Amino acid sequence: MTSTQFVTVLDADTLPAPVTGTGILGPLDKLRVDVFGVEELTREVQIDGSGRMSYPFIGSIEVAGQAPADVEALIASRLSEGYVRNPQVSVNLVDTVSQTIAIEGEVESPGIYAAAGQLTLLRALALAGGPTDFALRDQVVVFRDVGEDRYAGVYDLEAVRRGALADPRIYANDTIVLGDSPRRRAIDQLVTIAPVLASPLVILLTR
Repeated sequence: MTSTQFVTVLDADTLPAPVTGTGILGPLDKLRVDVFGVEELTREVQIDGSGRMSYPFIGSIEVAGQAPADVEALIASRLSEGYVRNPQVSVNLVDTVSQTIAIEGEVESPGIYAAAGQLTLLRALALAGGPTDFALRDQVVVFRDVGEDRYAGVYDLEAVRRGALADPRIYANDTIVLGDSPRRRAIDQLVTIAPVLASPLVILLTR
């Protein structure tokens, strides 16, 4: 595979993970808080517009900009101050408006979707109703910004479904494209001359 002046093909089989910002909570996100063995403290709570959430015994706490694991530690620390002995707390993101992905092209319902939980390519496409009959299933492109760089990964969807290729992780702010789009055209020449993908094609795009 040959690089061009616009793109550089990397010797890699997976896109690099984002540097920061994935899994970070934001205003209006909805969380599920579980305290092991204390059923009355298990509930869903929503972060308000100022980035705070209210929880029994500990009142209002600032959670926007933190990861769920950080909120777990904070709630456990507050509950241990005379309310629950050795609390075991888990916090999971149920719904998000601050962390999203975009799915474009030949899917049943293109649009913006919440990046809640551990998303993979197959799970993300299922959110959009799956590929249409016209989708290029052997050329699914995932665009990702990592720091100052922009990458694209080209995947054979059927190979992923068969288990021949790993189902790649999808992160907040990723864009998935099936079929034509302005973003996709920057790498069309490489994709067109690529052989059947025995492994994902990872590309660094020139800004």
